[in-house]
Formats: sequence, structure tokens, C-alpha cells
Amino acid sequence: QVQLVESGGGLVQAGGSLRLSCAASGYIRSINAMGWYRQAPGKHRELVAVTTSGSITNYADSVKGRFTIARDNAKNTVYLQMNSLKPEDTAVYYCNGVVRDLITTRDYWGRGTQVTVSS
Repeated sequence: QVQLVESGGGLVQAGGSLRLSCAASGYIRSINAMGWYRQAPGKHRELVAVTTSGSITNYADSVKGRFTIARDNAKNTVYLQMNSLKPEDTAVYYCNGVVRDLITTRDYWGRGTQVTVSS
């Protein structure tokens, strides 16, 4: 089994910053991509940012220049630094990992962490 656990969400005023962390643990052979998705009330889950094992990154247009994704391969951890937060960034943020476990390669998801940005 593999677990992804997020931390770092909370309530912040517009213009503020938050840093999310996600640590993967369990029977991990390797991790390909790791990333962050978010889901606001009444909306579909959407990609925020992703980083591959080769350090290639991709961001949603709505967060480019404000959010930065980083990865610590030794710790199986991915971070999301969020600056200049806006009320429209309010959502539950989910960590995702494409993990090669003992049997196969599959997607794993964290339970999510709430980010609320007040105006």
C-alpha cells in the first residue's frame, strides 16, 4: 500500500501565501510524476501543477507566475508554494502521485487539504 498525506492548507487573506506539502510513503519502488489538483465547490477537479521525475514542470494558466511546484525525491515529497493568493484559488487541494509499487504503476491520491482565501 502507498499513502499520500497532504499538509499546509488553511485560511489566508487575498495576496497572502501558503505552502502545501505532500509526503508519499509505503511500498514504493519509484515515483514518476507528482502533482497537485484542486476542486472548488460545484466544479470539476483540475490540474494545478505537476512535476515529473525528470523535473519537468507544468502549470495551469491560472496559477503561472504565482505558484511553484518543487519535489524532494529523497523524501518522496512534493511541495506547492502559493503566492499572491486570490479568492478564486479557494478549493480542496489534492496531491497525486504516479507510483510504481510492488505490483504495478498507478495513480495514488491524498485525501485533500482545504485552502480558503478571503477577500
